[in-house]
Amino acid sequence: MATRTPTLRTTKSARLYDRASAILPGGVDSPVRAFRAVGGAPLFMRRARGSRIEDADGNRYIDCVMSWGPLIHGHAPRGLVKALAAATREGTSFGASIELEVKLGERVRRLMPAVERVRFVNSGTEATMSAARVARAFTRRDRIVKFEGCYHGHADGFLVQAGSGALTLGVPTSPGVPDALAALTLVARYNDLESVDRLFAGHTGEIAAVIVEPAAGNMGVVLPEPGFLQGLRDLCTKHGALLVFDEVMTGFRVGPGGVQGAVHVTPDLTCLGKIIGGGLPCAAYGGRRDVMEMVAPAGPVYQAGTLSGNPLAMTAGLWSLEHLTARLYRDLARLTQQLVEGLAGAAREAGVALQVNAMGSMVTPFFTDRPVRDYESATSADTARYGAFFREMLKRGVYLPPSQFEAWFLSAAHTPRDIRAIAAATFDAMRAM
Repeated sequence: MATRTPTLRTTKSARLYDRASAILPGGVDSPVRAFRAVGGAPLFMRRARGSRIEDADGNRYIDCVMSWGPLIHGHAPRGLVKALAAATREGTSFGASIELEVKLGERVRRLMPAVERVRFVNSGTEATMSAARVARAFTRRDRIVKFEGCYHGHADGFLVQAGSGALTLGVPTSPGVPDALAALTLVARYNDLESVDRLFAGHTGEIAAVIVEPAAGNMGVVLPEPGFLQGLRDLCTKHGALLVFDEVMTGFRVGPGGVQGAVHVTPDLTCLGKIIGGGLPCAAYGGRRDVMEMVAPAGPVYQAGTLSGNPLAMTAGLWSLEHLTARLYRDLARLTQQLVEGLAGAAREAGVALQVNAMGSMVTPFFTDRPVRDYESATSADTARYGAFFREMLKRGVYLPPSQFEAWFLSAAHTPRDIRAIAAATFDAMRAM
């Protein structure tokens, strides 16, 4: 007997998208939400709890996006909701210093000792942009080295061979970025120390910093090869440049000390976001005391933000970090391994070429038969096939990132039953593609 193809009713989402398209550019407030990489119109969500998310039409899904990483404890955990309600009653924003900033900063430093001084901001883009400015001021140099496929937010200097939405939409360098500014960004190959060495040799005394996702997540999950991060540390030290780890995605996600804690490589500056805000807009940059003392008012490098360190974001971030436990990371590691095995097993049974990369509770299945270790191998993946897979998984109640080049995220709210359901849906989806 033939299996009935699932259907998905999206009438209300479609109507909302029509309205949104009349007021928001492209109908969305962030490009990857537009579903252009996977086909069809975007879904509009209305509520979420635990590991489930529900759209405007009432369709419920196992959520593997988790707001792109911040929700390590799941959607709307009861303790966090209670803490936010209490904080709201005391005031939502003061535009003045509060004790919660100090508490969260101290918590970050305990978890990441390399962050001797920290400045809270509101987005990952602010964090990376500010870190680059501080690095230039500290070294009195202008050039920044980044890597193909690594995404560090949408500041002008970083929209060069960028990952995430820019990679998805095929816009590696955005219009509106002045050529003179883009020329200050040098691009190396991820996991290729020789490419970095050549840039230092060709720009002696000009490179202020090397910025890297220590485990890439914005061209999909791509792991650092053994020795790569230590090699970057050694090159930066040798040439008097700063090493900046963009752990906006990986910070507290792959472990309590981020990638730097797992591999025991110490950057000069670290950029944080996502989990540090517990699902509210919050990010930070920090690092060596002598470097961070360049930041105003301690030093001459100006950076400010009216809502930086606001009580709601600080409350959410503090609650989130305080509830990170060894057991949580063990449970997430076990679930992630089960997911990797489930995806790989489903692909084998369906006869589909698939590479599955994972670190911590981040996963990306690439539709390719090549091991994925850099931008070139990541972009060898079959994006059309991922689009078909995405649509079939939606029909089966699993909400995935609407792009081949993004990470999936698990949370403490996911269960072994969820993982089994995802694996079963994967097999059925691949058979239906």
